[in-house]
Amino acid sequence: MAKVLIDADGCPVVDLTIELANRFGWPVLLVCDTSHEMHREGAETLTVSKGADAVDFVLVNRVAPDDIVVTQDYGLAAMVLAKRGVPIDQNGRVYHEGNIEQLLHGRHVSKKIRQSGGRMKGPKKRQQADNEKFGESLSRLLNR
Repeated sequence: MAKVLIDADGCPVVDLTIELANRFGWPVLLVCDTSHEMHREGAETLTVSKGADAVDFVLVNRVAPDDIVVTQDYGLAAMVLAKRGVPIDQNGRVYHEGNIEQLLHGRHVSKKIRQSGGRMKGPKKRQQADNEKFGESLSRLLNR
């Protein structure tokens, strides 16, 4: 059976994801590191050692085709797509073959700008509308 995996370190929609997944009968796995450990009713938690990309590698190794993965990490999303999973970000954007390359390229360009001393605007403050859009997108995926 397909499941929902959450890259839970810093994810603002953990509770909403669990609520919706439980409503549709999908099992949920939270993957977090020891500095972000969390436990929620309605989800299993897997805590991994703290380290660069530790959560990402554990998570991607557990992804099966058609699993839904909630992440804001473009690199992880690309690995999930390679395993035929369905990645979605915290704002409801579903990553797919048609948008991941452009997103990865933008991340690369931004990193180069920061490394050369440039500054980038941070993300906008999260609004209730972001949660609503995420909920609608996730519900469509869970109901397929």
